[in-house]
Amino acid sequence: MSESAVQGAEGPRVVLRRFSQADAEEFTARARESRGLHHPWLFPPERPAAYAAYAAPLIDNPARVGYLVCERSDGAIAGFININNIVGGGFLCGVLGYGAFAHAAGRGLMSEGLELVMEQAFGPLGLHRLEANIQPANEASLALVRRAGFRLEGYSPDLVYVDGAWRDHERWAVTTEMRR
Repeated sequence: MSESAVQGAEGPRVVLRRFSQADAEEFTARARESRGLHHPWLFPPERPAAYAAYAAPLIDNPARVGYLVCERSDGAIAGFININNIVGGGFLCGVLGYGAFAHAAGRGLMSEGLELVMEQAFGPLGLHRLEANIQPANEASLALVRRAGFRLEGYSPDLVYVDGAWRDHERWAVTTEMRR
C-alpha cells in the first residue's frame, strides 16, 4: 500500500501515518515509558534494533499495514494500530493489534485513531471485515472495540501465546455492513 492511501486520514486530534524506520527512537522511548500500561497484555519493542525487526514487515509486507496514531498538535506518537494477517479473495479480512502509549492513554486518541484505521480498511484497503482478539481481563482494549462498534463473536481458550503462556481471548469483529 502506498503512503497516499493514508493521506487525509486525520481527525480533530490525531493523524495516521505509516510506520517508518525513522520512528525507532520515539516509539521505543514511548514503549519503555508505557511498560506498566502494556504488561501483561502486549510487549512492543523497547530498543531500536527490536523496533527495526518489528516495523519492517509493517512497512514491506502487503499482508500487514501499520499505522502510528499521532497527535495533530505536535506530531507525538500516541499509539499504534496494525492490521495483520490481511487475507484477500473471498475473505477480505485483517486482524488488529494496537496499543496506546501512557502519555496518551484515556484521552480518546486511540478511539479517534481506530475510526480512521477503519476508514482506511473499509475504503482504500478494500477489506470487508476487521477482527480483534482480546484477553478477557484487558478492560481498556475491550472498551475501545465496544466504542468502535465491534461485536463479540466468541471466546477462544488458549488462542494466542503471550508472556510465556497460551492465553484465552474474546473474538470481536466489525464488517462494512455494520458501519453503514
